[in-house]
Amino acid sequence: MTLRVLLADDQPLFREGLAALLRTCEGLELAGVAEDGDEAVALTARLRPDVVLMDLRMPRASGITATRRIREAHGADVRVLVLTTFEDDASIRRALDAGAVGYLLKDVTRARLIDAIFAAARGEAPLSDRVGAKLVRWVGGAGHEDPAAALGLSPREREVLECLCRGRSNKEIAAQLGLSDGTVKNHLTRVFEKLGVEDRTQAALRAVELGLVTP
Repeated sequence: MTLRVLLADDQPLFREGLAALLRTCEGLELAGVAEDGDEAVALTARLRPDVVLMDLRMPRASGITATRRIREAHGADVRVLVLTTFEDDASIRRALDAGAVGYLLKDVTRARLIDAIFAAARGEAPLSDRVGAKLVRWVGGAGHEDPAAALGLSPREREVLECLCRGRSNKEIAAQLGLSDGTVKNHLTRVFEKLGVEDRTQAALRAVELGLVTP
């Protein structure tokens, strides 16, 4: 299956270079290119890409506003993956709250970016390492009480949740914890049920609210 990707970025040189890269990647199709947030929303409605690579600071509608509008209109049918230079706490929180499934910085490698696009399409939550570290730090500082027992989270489920908060894919979690892919999926299903969420991004945000993971 070929994934259709929409690119939204207001910097011509970066946009053109990334578009050229996406056109050469097996399994990916460049569905369209947007120069601002309003155009990203309009093209998403018309072209229905699988993944939108979204910059944050753009003219007209910002990437955060565009992400929220895409999420409201299309739900999980279209995944928004942020690709930006901004790594401040406010930008990360606002983008994830708006519905972005992942958050990458523009110094990401080619291989990591391509992997992240496929991961986002699968509903995973790819994060740059520095962004993942921030998320875990927020989780660790969210509170002093441990609500894991009340929610029924096992020690292994908490380990899986921490890996998820660091932006690890299922395969990376399996390798780190010495588990099979199927076991990781089973753990995540139970974690989602206990947290009352439907996807990885919601699970990470819920973990931040509750202080479930120790960094």
